[in-house]
Amino acid sequence: MAQTDFRTALQGSNEIEITVTGRTSGRSLTYPVWFALDSDKLYLLPVKGSDTDWYKNLRKTPTIRLEARGKTFTASARFLTDEAQLGKVLEKFRDKYGRNVKSYYPKLDVAVEVPLA
Repeated sequence: MAQTDFRTALQGSNEIEITVTGRTSGRSLTYPVWFALDSDKLYLLPVKGSDTDWYKNLRKTPTIRLEARGKTFTASARFLTDEAQLGKVLEKFRDKYGRNVKSYYPKLDVAVEVPLA
């Protein structure tokens, strides 16, 4: 039920909030991010690639909490570094946010995949 509610909340959303655990502080840290959906997977691109703080935190503790329109979902993140996979994720972002989306992600060396199933 919670999964269905969360997926419904994602429809029409351009931004969600992610919560990760700080790698040194251990505190919960929340960030607004863009996302792309593909079937039962949600994709995130860190703005500064592997130098992005929330990404570094997630690498240490791969549990991520997603929030969209008051609905939440918690899962384990998977890290993508393969160029072909990154290209596919970038295409999903372009489809959703426009062709010039790459300009917002100057260091495209990593992506995050979150299974929603």
